[in-house]
Amino acid sequence: MSIITTKNLEKIYNESIVPVHAINNISLSFEKGEFTAIVGPSGCGKTTLLNLLGGLDKPTSGEVFIDGINLTEFSSNKIINFRLRNIGFVFQAYNLIPVLTAKENVEFIMELQGIPKQKREERVVHLLEQVGLKERMNNRPGELSGGQQQRVAVARALASKPKFVLADEPTANLDSTSTGNLLDIMLKLNEMENTTFIFATHDSRVMKRARRIITLDDGKVVQDENIKQNMKKQVNPADEN
Repeated sequence: MSIITTKNLEKIYNESIVPVHAINNISLSFEKGEFTAIVGPSGCGKTTLLNLLGGLDKPTSGEVFIDGINLTEFSSNKIINFRLRNIGFVFQAYNLIPVLTAKENVEFIMELQGIPKQKREERVVHLLEQVGLKERMNNRPGELSGGQQQRVAVARALASKPKFVLADEPTANLDSTSTGNLLDIMLKLNEMENTTFIFATHDSRVMKRARRIITLDDGKVVQDENIKQNMKKQVNPADEN
């Protein structure tokens, strides 16, 4: 069973003025353990699609299913609670809380979930060790490099043991070395813990590590390539109607 399924997904902005079809009739499915890159030119709908998959935005029409649960039917409060317990996010801007240490930033999500203190601390130590920052757990974001901050963000995204992690341009502010280190860590987590990662990216370094590449253009899927099986499926626009 697919962990994520979208059916005839559409997102239209400025409907009453000049409609902009950011996402245009997209139907996709994602399996557990995928390491997938959603790519395409600026403005093609990558971030919008990621936001719809994560419940950060609501579609104009169509549906998003997470493990068979229809996310688009949820109220605002219910979707916030669902995201907290099921979806991890990694953003371009890190979005760490500056007054908290690395440990406290990772722990914060679990505290919101009501996880007991001892279990929280055990998981934090494990995750920061996985991302190579156990020795920096008491440092605040301002005392860490950009690459280190993004690794804290990855640990935070995994803290709740989410069904999948959505990463929106996570390497955009990083140098080549930091990017390579971060992607190697994420790939290791994907392979060792079967963590599902879905990226919105234009970074060729992410694409080289991805096992599936979905290409968007003008809000439509124009190519869906499974690297692992060395298969390439060209999407006929007529098939999407």
